[in-house]
Amino acid sequence: MAADTSIGTAEQLRDPNYTPPLHKAIPLGIQHVLAMFVSNVTPAIIIAGAAGFGFGSNSPDFPELIYLIQMSMFFAGIATLLQTIGLGPIGAKLPIVQGTSFAFVPIMIPLVAGKGVEALPVLFGGVIVGGVFHALIGIFIGRIRFALPPLVTGLIVTMIGLALVKVGIQYAAGGVPAIGTPDYGSLLNWSVAVVVILVTLGLKFFAKGMLSVSAVLLGLLAGYIVAYALGMVSFANVGRAADFAIPEPLRYGVEFSVAAIVGFCLMAFVSAVETVGDVSGITKGGAGREATDKEITGATYADGLGSAVAGVFGGLPNTSFSQNVGLIAMTGVMSRHVVTIGALFLIAAGLVPKVGAVISTIPIEVLGGGVIVMFGMVVAAGVSMLSDVNWNRRNMVIFAVALSIGLGLQLEPGALQHLPDTLRLLATTGLLPAALIAIVLNLVLPEELSDEQTDEISGGHAGHD
Repeated sequence: MAADTSIGTAEQLRDPNYTPPLHKAIPLGIQHVLAMFVSNVTPAIIIAGAAGFGFGSNSPDFPELIYLIQMSMFFAGIATLLQTIGLGPIGAKLPIVQGTSFAFVPIMIPLVAGKGVEALPVLFGGVIVGGVFHALIGIFIGRIRFALPPLVTGLIVTMIGLALVKVGIQYAAGGVPAIGTPDYGSLLNWSVAVVVILVTLGLKFFAKGMLSVSAVLLGLLAGYIVAYALGMVSFANVGRAADFAIPEPLRYGVEFSVAAIVGFCLMAFVSAVETVGDVSGITKGGAGREATDKEITGATYADGLGSAVAGVFGGLPNTSFSQNVGLIAMTGVMSRHVVTIGALFLIAAGLVPKVGAVISTIPIEVLGGGVIVMFGMVVAAGVSMLSDVNWNRRNMVIFAVALSIGLGLQLEPGALQHLPDTLRLLATTGLLPAALIAIVLNLVLPEELSDEQTDEISGGHAGHD
């Protein structure tokens, strides 16, 4: 899509420091918020569901659910300001939108599964230490990129999506806590989820501009309207929520567990590499140049610091949001100040618990339809990254072994029941063993392969068609 020249000259639009006229900048900033809003608050709802929080209007866990949603918005805004405005060497000073990361969800679910609010101190201990470690990666991020080629990063992103797709199906069928109840998987539940999927797909492929960019949000809105018409929406919680509330430091306390710390630190490594890709995407798509080392280092510092500070107040880890990278390429507006305006909207929303309460009225089946699409897109993004791989025998073996062990352990966690608790928790995520195996094999297996061996693979495929 061509840039709107009424916003500024071509040279101005490629300048991160340019500020468009406010009547143009504000809608552009809100557009960034709309593009990332659903993805940003969904991890908090998933973690609350995994922990066993009650979502009903009389649930004692209701204030905690609202608080987690509130912190997702508030600290996405704070972390985004760190990127756009910067704080000394912290921040890329580019139009990078930060939000709650899906990448950490497969690590977080086993830590909290069925344990309620009591599991949160361990969770946030991991978030804080992982965030500090993430920031430290900024010191040497440029020197470790060699260890993470598309074969490794593509596999990791694919595994993240595969680890989450089960959650999408459970939500669409009636929610994880509802398994075993008579209406779990009912036609009513699935019909609402299918409305979300169909509207999302229709807008994504047959609409243009912001309608296409906000397809998931609008799909959820359509599903919400249908659910309301079917009597599935209750506003009882909204009245219970406060009009204004500020973040509370150490609201849940902090507890340090080896499993949580190792898991968050390893995923921070993956998230840092993802951010490098997003920074490069922004500078190429918006300014037609490569990202500088200073920008990549600053972005990584902000990623980690944003996550660590969020953890202190009960927020989940943050990372750069790829969908907003695409939005910058689409609008052609590189201004970091436009994204700053979006960040201010997120912070304001995070200070108003009633916003979180309204979000909590979304039936889990509606959310299920949205996350089926979102998690499927995570898998698709991983497959897209894998398309850059040269599929010779070496790379096929690395991928096969890492995927088989990682996915296998995720599907059959009982296979490791005799391991110590910490090791078992880390291994049965599936994601961490797959990532470690892929990284190690990629570093130790020889690169050189004969043409004969590669041809043998191609011929083998042809023989089975």
